[in-house]
This record gives sequence, C-alpha cells and structure tokens, in this order.
Amino acid sequence: MKGLDVIVKELVKVHRTGKIEVQALRGLNMNVKAGELIAIIGPSGSGKTTLLNIIGGLDEATAGTVIVGDLNVTTQTVTQLVDYRRKMVGHIFQTLNLIPTLTAKENIEFAMIASGVPRKLRKERVQELLETVGLADRANHKPEELSGGEQQRIALAAALSNDAPVLLADEPTGELDTTNAKIVVEYLKKVNRELGKTIIMVTHDPTVARVAHRILRIEDGVIKMAQAPSEVIVHEKAVSYVDQLKARIAEINAQLEKLDSDFRSEKLDGDEYTDKRQSLKQLKNSLKEELVRMGVVT
Repeated sequence: MKGLDVIVKELVKVHRTGKIEVQALRGLNMNVKAGELIAIIGPSGSGKTTLLNIIGGLDEATAGTVIVGDLNVTTQTVTQLVDYRRKMVGHIFQTLNLIPTLTAKENIEFAMIASGVPRKLRKERVQELLETVGLADRANHKPEELSGGEQQRIALAAALSNDAPVLLADEPTGELDTTNAKIVVEYLKKVNRELGKTIIMVTHDPTVARVAHRILRIEDGVIKMAQAPSEVIVHEKAVSYVDQLKARIAEINAQLEKLDSDFRSEKLDGDEYTDKRQSLKQLKNSLKEELVRMGVVT
C-alpha cells in the first residue's frame, strides 16, 4: 500500500505522576504528505518520541487530532487501535524488538501470522522483504547471529510485513556504527523511493536527517522550524560521532549504576539483574570497540 498523508493538529500530551504534570506536547501542528520522508530532530525531552507514539497508536493524546489518510487516530477505541497498528503503521525502534528465539524470516513473518495472512502468501512476502533489505542469504539466522545493522534491516522488513502505508522510525541508527548506520539509512530511502511509503523518522544525527525530503525541528513540544536538508548542513551543529559514542557510553554507565542500586535494594531479582547487566555490558563493549577502531584510546 502506498503512503498516506499524516496531519497533526494542535496536539497536546500531558504526563501526570501524582501531583506532577509534564507537558510533552504543547499544541503541535505537522503536515506530512503521502510518500514523504520526514526527519524530526530536536533535543532530548522535546517530545519527539511522544509524537511518534501518538501517531502510531501506542499512546493517547490529551488533546488535539491526528489524522492518517482518512482515519482520525485520536478518536479510535482501544480495539480499533490494535487493528490500526496492525494494518496502518510499521514501527522501527532504536532498541530492536526482534524475538531472539526466532530466525530472521520468522521475525518478519510473525506480524503476518497475527493478522491471519495465509501461509503461502506469508512465505512469498517474507522472501520479497528479505530481498528488499538485501538479506535473503541471512533468512535462517537468529538475531544474535546478525550484526547490529543486519538486525535493524530485519526490523525494517518486519515493519513492512503487513504492507503498512506509514513507517515510524525512532532513532533507527542510534545504536549503530557509522558504516551500518549508512546502510540502514540507504534501505529506508529505498523503501520510501521504491514502495512509496510515508516515513517519519526521529533522529539526533544531522547526517541521518539529511536523507529526508524535509527536516522538522521540535523544541518544547512544538515544531519550531522546517528546513531543507541543505540548510541543516549550515545551521545544525553536528556532534561528532566520537562524542556521540562517548555520550552513549556515559549513559550506559549511569544505567549500570542504577541497575546495581536497584539490585541492592531488591527491586530486581537475580535473573533480571544478570540479564540486564549483561546486555548493557555487551552494548558498552561494542561501543568501546568502535572507538578503538577509530583510534580513540578508552
């Protein structure tokens, strides 16, 4: 299915924790044309992920309207939103949501099984998608046997499995090295160009953002500016890749400290603590290895 228009009008989202209220979106307006590839940039906490989650039917708006094609997403019931997520939007997350016990082709097929697609059609579709993302030869490999870039391309194929007209990508290259990030971005461009999908992508990386047709800057819960890719080169202060890696390692160190604290206070059991710590340590080591490859002493 070809892409659809996405229209956001006066969107408000308030998060409440006890008596504390945080306004994540403050009357945001955004128009995305069918078949456009849009990048959304902005500082952490500016509302980027909240916006994607509401468009994708994963979160409810406090006020305002989101219209995808002819459908008013903000008036749908919980049951209707399940159907909407299955048929209308594909999600690509920074943290890969592949099922570790399934092969690449089984991960792609999974969403189609839930939607009741006949087996023969599923097999044909899986093969087609594996070829689209250039991984037909990796069909029988499990996620742990794939590189980070290959996993993200399988996640892209899975997001396309039900032929959703709109793809929402939340930091799709956030955990990838430069080489794999470029490969994933090229496949996003290919999907947009050849399949005509509407793609809305959140990213911190100006280099990634420049592949879009338009770049929208969000600050304090509203769209402050729309830019052409060439303008970002002039106006956007790009953080070097080395600095991004170092910042991500610092974040992981803080997560590890919190994890240790939660374990000591018995908020986590031993198995959960071990699994989460191992996962964070592996990610940290891979980032440090990337710095070493770039000649940076860690």
